[in-house]
Amino acid sequence: MVTDLQGNRLHGANSAAARFFDQAIDAFSVYRGDPVALLDQALLEAPEFALAGVAKGWLLALATEPAATAAARQLVAALPHDGLDGRTRSLLAALETLLASGWTDAALRLDHHNAEYPCDLFALQAGHLVDFFRAGSRSLRDRIARALPRWSADQPGYAVLLGMYAFGLEETGAYAAAEDAGRHALDRDPRDCWAHHAVAHVMEMQGRPQDGIGWMIAREPHWAGADNVFKVHNWWHRALWHLELGQVDEVFALYDGPIREQRSSVALDLVDASALLWRIELCGHDVGDRWQELAEAWRSQVDGHYPFNDWHAAMSAIGAGRGDLVLEIRHGLRAARGARESEFTRWARELGLPLVEGFRAFRAGDHARAVESLLGVRCVVNQLGGSHAQRDIIDWTTAEAATRGGMSELAQALAHERLARKPYSPVNQAILRRATAAAAVPRRVPG
Repeated sequence: MVTDLQGNRLHGANSAAARFFDQAIDAFSVYRGDPVALLDQALLEAPEFALAGVAKGWLLALATEPAATAAARQLVAALPHDGLDGRTRSLLAALETLLASGWTDAALRLDHHNAEYPCDLFALQAGHLVDFFRAGSRSLRDRIARALPRWSADQPGYAVLLGMYAFGLEETGAYAAAEDAGRHALDRDPRDCWAHHAVAHVMEMQGRPQDGIGWMIAREPHWAGADNVFKVHNWWHRALWHLELGQVDEVFALYDGPIREQRSSVALDLVDASALLWRIELCGHDVGDRWQELAEAWRSQVDGHYPFNDWHAAMSAIGAGRGDLVLEIRHGLRAARGARESEFTRWARELGLPLVEGFRAFRAGDHARAVESLLGVRCVVNQLGGSHAQRDIIDWTTAEAATRGGMSELAQALAHERLARKPYSPVNQAILRRATAAAAVPRRVPG
């Protein structure tokens, strides 16, 4: 009987295909190399190995890019649906659900799958990413908590589980436990970028920029290699800490260097670049013509399918003064209203559009309208996906709009809200100082 490294039977695989499959799962687990190419090799060795095809479909769907999503649909349509073993059939059903109706329904199907196959490492990681893309913080934690007792500490992939659990703990506010789990995961497997990233998030949420920079520098050989598909996101984290400390030269060096020097068109990389440039401008710095390159890079990635990406694309279009692209993005989000209702169309209508309108108004200097668009949606926008750290840009922009718009009482309130989370943040302290100074200026009475 042919099995994977976790002991699950691989129906239709031979030993060579199993080796390629295990290598693909390892590459996926630590975000290094090309797991899709390895799955293709597995299929060449064993064309009847349906699980490898289903796994490839999942990887394409999880890219959150229009072309990859279309390829996933084509692949699923071509897969055999009869005679599948239970594990493969269950994963395929969850993938079809994701492509048809959205992340939450797929996550629920994976809840059942992970309960029945708790040592299916690929399915646990796919579920973890689905939870991330729908910002299901409790599921990020509990999906892994349910599986961990079924694993042994010496089982291949156990460190990957600890890394995922660390991120779930961080997103639910258990920062000490998250850092401990992340560090333990890295003791077992230093390559684990997700565990490294989980500890970075702890330091970000706790307002520990010096610790964060040191963490990145000390471990750079493990996460910054050329074959690491997560490296730009980790560079983004380091840039945020330099920005927090007012070290803008370092921020621009990182942006022009490892973040954008390769002119990546990968959606994840474009999200990070857009969010960083917007934050740099919030701090009062001119980013030059950097928006123009980024806006053009976004063109092929905008389709209304994943509004979290479209909102970041809108940031770059707004920054570049590309009204045509902003209109295209808004049209795509509005067009979702006429489509069959799904989680994607609901996100576009209820969350994506207000964010784009709010950020557009902010950049145009219509701060009152920006606050009106963002103040309410910021409290429910976690449904849109991403992490607390990524979504913080919404709260920050809202506070900045209130400050610049002369809404001093609201601005002070929002600054205090931010300082309650990060009391030593120079950025948050600066917002409060400016809001307080504006409140102290006597208002002129007409006549």
